[in-house]
Amino acid sequence: MNSSFSVIGLATGLIRPGDDVADRVVAAAGRPACGGIRDGDIIVLAESMVATAEGRLIDLATVMPSQRAEELARQYDMDPRTAEVVLCESDTVVGGIPHFLLCMTNGTLLPNAGVDGSNAPPGCLVPLPEDPDASAVRIRQDIEQRCGRNVAVIIADSRTHAMRSGCSGVAIGCAGIVSVIDDRGRSDLFGRKLEVTKRAVADNIASAAELVMGEADEGMPAAIVRGLGLSIQDVSGIESIDASECLFMGLLRNSSEDRSVFKWSVVKNQRRSSNAEMAQCAPNLPPILIVFNSRTSKYLKKSDVSSDS
Repeated sequence: MNSSFSVIGLATGLIRPGDDVADRVVAAAGRPACGGIRDGDIIVLAESMVATAEGRLIDLATVMPSQRAEELARQYDMDPRTAEVVLCESDTVVGGIPHFLLCMTNGTLLPNAGVDGSNAPPGCLVPLPEDPDASAVRIRQDIEQRCGRNVAVIIADSRTHAMRSGCSGVAIGCAGIVSVIDDRGRSDLFGRKLEVTKRAVADNIASAAELVMGEADEGMPAAIVRGLGLSIQDVSGIESIDASECLFMGLLRNSSEDRSVFKWSVVKNQRRSSNAEMAQCAPNLPPILIVFNSRTSKYLKKSDVSSDS
């Protein structure tokens, strides 16, 4: 990896459902400030840009809150319709603070399951792209077909960090580069072997790009990171870890053993429940349901779920 690089913001104009993201990026990159797309460029796209183009906008006027959404809305001072959209985008809700639910979504801990009202038309919400990695692969292929350049694409979101004020960029979709570089086995400055260190390269690139993309009315939902010298490959995906290996999730579970919300995490099913509620509704859930019991650190089939588990 090179010791310096540049970041160039791309003003694509307002994105609407059905717009071709690759066309917008290529046109914006053709302006003099960028000089077109080049081999080795890493193109970072805001998740809201991609989700909007893919038709993921949700009009709140069309949302009918469920009883569960109404309960969460009262508990956390939210619009019940927003709570309903968040529930539909979540695998499970693990807690919350006023105006936000903390959710597990596709193996990642997210506020409001990534659902956002900023940079969306009035009265609308924008969930995350349905499959960010697939979106990154498709957009990368489209750009390469138009330009004949070998590039990478990262779809970025912004996240907060524990005990820190403010947000920074994080990659939720990646194609063309390895998202995490494993430095285990390398030596530090004093010759000691690194045992656990991995570099979240895609996340770091997303953060660098967001410095110029911004979060408000900058009008730059995309950026090119140029000159890093990373190898462009036919790879995709974001490396993640299981909740049982996560420091923060481990602390939450260990300090909350008596709270049912941490005893069961529903996987591969769109409805979420506590362990008691799970047993009551189990007969109506699809057979692919799997649940995670944090007390035993084991995944159970639906047939193994009982009201006293």
